[in-house]
Amino acid sequence: MSHTDNADVAVIGGGVIGLAVAWRLAQRGASVTLFERGALGDGASSVAAGMLAPVSEAEYGVSGRHALELGLAAARRWPGFAHELGQAAGRPVSLRRSGTLMLARDRDEAEALEREHRFRDSLGLVTRRLRSSQARALEPALAPNLRLALEIPDDHSVDPREVLAALRQAAATAGVRVREGTAVSGLWLARAEDRVQGVELGDGERVVADQVVVASGAWTGALEGIPEALRVPVRPLKGQTLRLRDPAGPGLLGRVVRYPGGYLVPRDDGRYVLGATMEERGHDVTPTAGGMYDLLRDAHEHVPGVSELVIEEIAVGLRPGTADNLPAIGRAALAGLVWAVGHHRSGILLTPLTADLVTAAVAGEAPDDLARACAPARFERVPA
Repeated sequence: MSHTDNADVAVIGGGVIGLAVAWRLAQRGASVTLFERGALGDGASSVAAGMLAPVSEAEYGVSGRHALELGLAAARRWPGFAHELGQAAGRPVSLRRSGTLMLARDRDEAEALEREHRFRDSLGLVTRRLRSSQARALEPALAPNLRLALEIPDDHSVDPREVLAALRQAAATAGVRVREGTAVSGLWLARAEDRVQGVELGDGERVVADQVVVASGAWTGALEGIPEALRVPVRPLKGQTLRLRDPAGPGLLGRVVRYPGGYLVPRDDGRYVLGATMEERGHDVTPTAGGMYDLLRDAHEHVPGVSELVIEEIAVGLRPGTADNLPAIGRAALAGLVWAVGHHRSGILLTPLTADLVTAAVAGEAPDDLARACAPARFERVPA
């Protein structure tokens, strides 16, 4: 087998996570080669709506608490990250700060939303309960039969495709070598199998690397060479979305709206992302009439004007999920292997935090509390 390349760090995966990690590592002086099986961002990153919504997505339980801690820490990083990324790429990265409205349309939904309000209030999160008239004063396009709403001013959004384009440019400027259309078949281990010494490509080529960062999303399970006891189990979760455009331009909605069954995310130019289904369908990325019907029906019931929008694109992506819906970020028990996988619905939100945590792990820094909350060791089955 040929050895035609070498790098300090090999990054597997060219979505927002992999690109951000590669950019940060190159900024620290590492030589980095990034491998993407298709085109950069072709997976979940380009399908994502781009909500930066740790408060909206707060959940109960221990895993929910950890997810909230990670999400809030990532959200605090986003303004600085977007500014720095825009400077490095020579193109703006817009951060929409218009907030989110969570909606309830009937009595049952209103009771559930009241519970969500009390839960967030108990956590010290900033929310505001709105009557129907108050919500419609903020967003006149909402349905007149709206029962209740919850305003979340600190949840924001970005356009992931804009972020992807900027990350690609910033990574190239920093010296990252990008190999698109290059599938990594697995890790290349030292003869004693006690550490990683690079990656093996689908055509048999081997690339030497001191450390390997796995950021391969929903395709992580296909990587060979990882000892079974050290694997992070990542499963694909299918999500269907619609991209819509208002021929009249922006103005239908100013805020992100969320409701049982979906969400609608506005862009600055009169476009909207309508999503998203959550389906256990393996790696199937086929759009379905049923999925589109459900999305449009639920959106129309909350924002009737959606029916006047033009369909520009039907997109399907695969969210990478773990058993506890928390990411696995950090060093593995196998020397030279660093995980950055399992971001589920929060890949865009967690991008700047993941890049920081992975950079620290590659540098050998001791993990902090945030790193421990998403440590891959919780999945490892190595005898003590």
